[in-house]
Amino acid sequence: MICRLCPRQCGAERTAQAGPGRCRMPAGLRVARAGLHHWEEPVISGSRGSGAVFFSGCSLGCVYCQNGRISHGGFGKEITTQRLREIFEELIAQGAHNINLVSGDHFLPWILPALEPRLPVPVVWNCSGYQSQETLDMLRGKVDIYLPDLKYADDALAGTLSDAPDYFPIAARAIREMFDQVGPCVLSHGLLQKGVVIRHLLLPGCLDNTKRCIDYVAENFAPGQVLFSLMSQYTPQPGAQGQLAWRVRRGEYRAAMNYAQDCGITQGFFQEPDSAQSEYTPDFDLTGV
Repeated sequence: MICRLCPRQCGAERTAQAGPGRCRMPAGLRVARAGLHHWEEPVISGSRGSGAVFFSGCSLGCVYCQNGRISHGGFGKEITTQRLREIFEELIAQGAHNINLVSGDHFLPWILPALEPRLPVPVVWNCSGYQSQETLDMLRGKVDIYLPDLKYADDALAGTLSDAPDYFPIAARAIREMFDQVGPCVLSHGLLQKGVVIRHLLLPGCLDNTKRCIDYVAENFAPGQVLFSLMSQYTPQPGAQGQLAWRVRRGEYRAAMNYAQDCGITQGFFQEPDSAQSEYTPDFDLTGV
């Protein structure tokens, strides 16, 4: 398979062995964990948990990634599409409110068959925001809830931290396409059934970038059309230097929260300033795989 699934368009040949592409993943599926996840936004985790399947590899490569063992290191186990379907059904039997596919873009040709026939719970596409139009076209009608990041509106910062100076224009177009596919948020009994939740992780010393991301949301979506999740859980990774060696200060997060509210973003989620805790990063130990 010559791969052009992500905006990198690297054209790597994906074989049964780990490939030379930006995601460094083989053809087929590699999964690091599958289980009930209680640390998503309340409208997704609910009371019983979201059925989260964590895929290995990532084409974005953020230097501060909290899931580095699987995104950079590639840890995981090769499984079949049939086994993936079984995992979905096992999670639903355990009470999962939805099936939450985390960083699955580079495995899309092998994920799509596992979504047929349609599951009895919503499907969540949990992604970086750095998605190609072609990939989103393939997902049309298969996904009920999009859970994208909006990491950067600053091209220089995106280039430095994720080697993706084109991140913002691609993410802005992708998020608009996601909204066009699933429409405004629909909730039932406190759980999201359809819609888009845009996540933004505040990075230490990067308040201006956060404000520009908030501006994009406020300027492009009417109140209530999407939900916005401002996260404070940044955790310095081994080897982090400069401002990335620090946690987000309370004053930074308070300023970002106030700015969002001043921009009219009142429907969404704000984390407690001390939310940088280990439980937000699950153990990648092949549980459920």
